[in-house]
Amino acid sequence: MKFKTEVSLLFIAITLFSVAMFFYSYQSGVGDIILRQSDAFPYRGIALAFVGFGSVSMVTASISYSKRSKNILQ
Repeated sequence: MKFKTEVSLLFIAITLFSVAMFFYSYQSGVGDIILRQSDAFPYRGIALAFVGFGSVSMVTASISYSKRSKNILQ
């Protein structure tokens, strides 16, 4: 992979982590009594999906960079 692609993947991962943090921390019904945790945090599933995609893109960029840096050093 090219350097620009690796940096783009890392930027996408950081963006996805930031958006996931916002979705995960969103809490509905602050003043109401909520019986189920899934009702209190309605976007938890979306947040975990964003974290998963962010992790995959971060690992892909890291592996690509480490392979490229090994080739440069040899």
